[in-house]
Amino acid sequence: MRIINEPTAAAIAYGLDRMGSIGERNVLIFDLGGGTADVSLLTIAEGTFEVKAVAGDTHLGGEDFDNRMVKHFAEIFKRQHKKDISGNARALRRLRTACERAKRILSSAIETTIEVDTLYNGIDFCSTITRAKFAELNIDLFRNSIKLVENCLIDAKIDKTRIDDVVLTGGCSRIPKVQQLLRDFFDGKELNKSINPDEAVAYGAAVHAANLTGIGNKKVQSLVLLDVTPLSLGVENYDGCMSVVIPRNTAIPTKMRDNRITVFDNQTSVLFRVYEGERARAEDNNWLGEFTLSGIPPAPKGVAKLEVWFDLDANGILNVSAAEKTTGASSKITITNDKARLSREEVNRMVRDAEIYKVEDDEHRKRAKAKAALENYVYDMRNTVNDDNIGARLAPAGKKKIEGAIDQVIKWLEGIQLAEADEFEEKLIGLELICNPTIGKVS
Repeated sequence: MRIINEPTAAAIAYGLDRMGSIGERNVLIFDLGGGTADVSLLTIAEGTFEVKAVAGDTHLGGEDFDNRMVKHFAEIFKRQHKKDISGNARALRRLRTACERAKRILSSAIETTIEVDTLYNGIDFCSTITRAKFAELNIDLFRNSIKLVENCLIDAKIDKTRIDDVVLTGGCSRIPKVQQLLRDFFDGKELNKSINPDEAVAYGAAVHAANLTGIGNKKVQSLVLLDVTPLSLGVENYDGCMSVVIPRNTAIPTKMRDNRITVFDNQTSVLFRVYEGERARAEDNNWLGEFTLSGIPPAPKGVAKLEVWFDLDANGILNVSAAEKTTGASSKITITNDKARLSREEVNRMVRDAEIYKVEDDEHRKRAKAKAALENYVYDMRNTVNDDNIGARLAPAGKKKIEGAIDQVIKWLEGIQLAEADEFEEKLIGLELICNPTIGKVS
């Protein structure tokens, strides 16, 4: 009947959808599971759930905590028995199972015992671990999970003092030290943790399903769910750069437009390649699909005006369409969630990569922007000079000077392989100094 995101389901499990009717509430969902950590910020107001921002780490969760314990006990075994089990897969697997069990017990007890019969070479292993020691082994990982909360708040541009509710989901959100760090971060705020964190999402989804079918409270059957797009969506430029149409963390459903022009003389078709991601180069992002717009009337470069629309619905289905303004020629593609789209883990990896390569990507964007500005200006000037209304009114000497400058820049653009942003900017300034005074007199 409806696709619902996990953070919203968790909020519904705690009845926060009903509290939105008495005013706007900001709810932070902290999801720490076995292999991933995810933080989402929702704003609930008058029956509407809007995801403001998301943050995550695909390499942070219960398995990482287990690995720290396994390494700790392997070292104890080595000290006690002078035997190294690090290369024995069977021994490590049995030790990890015992560590997983101990991790769960330490959420309710302050100490527990690890016991593994004939762990290695017939040697039994027995040792104890306290809750405090477990926290010490993993404190950097726990703090990384709190860092995700900070990042989510920064993306949403909301101060932590404005958070009304903090909801815990995922088995590892039971860990007392994690809960303490969360409470400390939010200055002592009580956490919503009464529902089994392993079941909160399913519980909320079931409640919402009941509401939609009329079994539940009819007042919330019209509940609106606004998610955000986790990655920027856009199309590839002819120079290989990603042109963003819908920025990351935009609330959905949404519809946005981008204006484009032809990049070759007498171009009659344009290939639109659709991507999602945060990198400057399209090839570094995730390809979603492509389509061709044909039927463009032949004209000099830059004359034909094109529109591309990105329509993303509440279920995450993306419709991309393009049209030529004068003839109405159009084409489109539909991209669904079950094909080509990235998993949550892959989304988090791409966001992390964008941070790692930020300086390199910023330089690439700056260079591409400077090049595009020069190209747009030079071809716009060429079209202006060739226009019967303007070109005919130019003084022959002035027109010849402009045409010579334009030809020189076009040849330079066609001949270069690599150039820095300041080189494109210098060429643009030089061309403007030649063209603007003369064109300005007759336009």
